[in-house]
Amino acid sequence: MDALVGDWLTVPDVAERLGTDVGKVRRMLQDGLLLAVRRGERRVLSVPARLFDGDAPVNHLQGTVSVLADSGLTGAEAVEWLFTPDDSIQGGSPIEALHSGHKTEVRRRAQALAF
Repeated sequence: MDALVGDWLTVPDVAERLGTDVGKVRRMLQDGLLLAVRRGERRVLSVPARLFDGDAPVNHLQGTVSVLADSGLTGAEAVEWLFTPDDSIQGGSPIEALHSGHKTEVRRRAQALAF
């Protein structure tokens, strides 16, 4: 997964980026506003840096995370799906399509995972 995602942020890093506290970031993770994966030997909770657009989560990420969860994907599976290259989607991967504003295409594909 590290090869797919590239840059990661720890929960304290996310809190600093958002100008908030760690507790708020953990609530965002619980509420599906962000995704995180436990990584490395110490199993540090990490958020892909590409889930952000500047100092805020990518526009439409929350709804997409919700669709992926409804399709039965775990948080780690959702991260993998978002970052897996796909030449048939605008931008080359679901996360890049979201960055480009193509949420409808991404969500339509996420919904198809449930079938």
